[in-house]
Amino acid sequence: MKATKLIGALVCAGVLACGADTTAAIDFTVPTGRINKWLHCSGYGPRSYPRSLENDDKDLAALHLTAARTHDWALINNGQRIVDTQYLFPLPHLDPADPRNYVFEPTDHVLELAQNIGMKIFYRMGTSIEHTGDWFFNAANPTNHEQYAESLAGIVRHYTQGWGNGFTWDIANWEIYNEPNVRACWRGTKAEFIDLYVTCLKRLKREFPNLNFGGPAFAGCPIGYMKELLAACRKANVSPDFMSWHYYGQNPRDLVAQPARVRKLLDEAGFPNCKTIINEWHYLVTWDGIHGASSQDKIRKAHSGPSAHNGIDSAAFNLAVLAGFQNTCLDQSYYYGSGCRGNWGYKDGMGRFNKPYWSLKIFGDIVTEYADKVSAKSAKPSVTAFAGLSADKKRGFVLISDYRGKGPLTASVKGMDGARVVSAHVLDHARNLEPVAVEWKDGLLALPRKDDNSAAFFVVFER
Repeated sequence: MKATKLIGALVCAGVLACGADTTAAIDFTVPTGRINKWLHCSGYGPRSYPRSLENDDKDLAALHLTAARTHDWALINNGQRIVDTQYLFPLPHLDPADPRNYVFEPTDHVLELAQNIGMKIFYRMGTSIEHTGDWFFNAANPTNHEQYAESLAGIVRHYTQGWGNGFTWDIANWEIYNEPNVRACWRGTKAEFIDLYVTCLKRLKREFPNLNFGGPAFAGCPIGYMKELLAACRKANVSPDFMSWHYYGQNPRDLVAQPARVRKLLDEAGFPNCKTIINEWHYLVTWDGIHGASSQDKIRKAHSGPSAHNGIDSAAFNLAVLAGFQNTCLDQSYYYGSGCRGNWGYKDGMGRFNKPYWSLKIFGDIVTEYADKVSAKSAKPSVTAFAGLSADKKRGFVLISDYRGKGPLTASVKGMDGARVVSAHVLDHARNLEPVAVEWKDGLLALPRKDDNSAAFFVVFER
């Protein structure tokens, strides 16, 4: 249905009648704060392997991701011994004070690649996930926590103070370990991990007081475990600079509500300056079919249709979360996706961009071209509305994401009288951020939906 016909149908139905409810209400005259570019970060990073076969630097750069977390990079760079502590300091019986006992060069290279396309580094120390079943090698509890802490200090020193023929790079955030509450990442006890964490935190903050150390990148949001870890930090008289955790699921409202819960916990525990960071999050219907393969039906469900792992539901979920985070106390967020291709990448097996890629492209344009948020409210539970202005106030955008909703999408827009729509794009099951004709008249914006699947519209006004 063309936009003009859609408006007529909506007026006849009473949806756009004077005083009638609309899907969303945007008010450009009411500022609500600055847009936080640190909420648009990722686990993506340029690959050192296979650059001679496929170089995806330009595709990544187009997303304008503020920073990249280094977790699992050893797994997506085949044959490269990078990032993980056991690769940089491979022989733990040697002296960690001697730079000759480290192997830095492969990691030097991959970190430089990321920074060359404008991505800050968020460095995860420890090990990538180890899916080895009952066997394990890297996720074991280090036998000497003090020596392990010294090896971490050597890594930080190399990249921030030039030690060992290193660099003075601006790498501010350093994370101690990853998902200690998951067996594939930690094979010791909870008490052993807490001791390791506190030992490393005290050692690192003593030598590098101007850098940020924290973690431990919990799987999920385990408030009880967080309390225990914070209690141990308080007892040791050391303060983490950030608390980090992860989310995999399909409820954007639940995810967006988590930062407030963790902020409350940190404040009550006596750590008001400790920041909140979600540094793995992704839409997920089921692990089976993604990591598991119990049946062909489960695999097909995970990979095909609107609700697939990288389908339009996933993209609309991303936009609802990215927009929702902007109105929370969350300090940083990192969308998980380590590879160029596959389940956690942004291309399918044929090298085509998937739906989540285009959702990240929208938000990359927002954090790059716009400075301030304005009031954006939704009258429909499935809809997330987000809007903002450029620094010179001459341009404004409206983002409407309808996650698993149905029916017409309309918005009342205040404060753009006399403005014209200079571009409008749609992301849905059939279209990948394609230009679309929208109706903009008398302060009402009508968005031409094509079907009843999830959809997102990105509209730009110019005064």
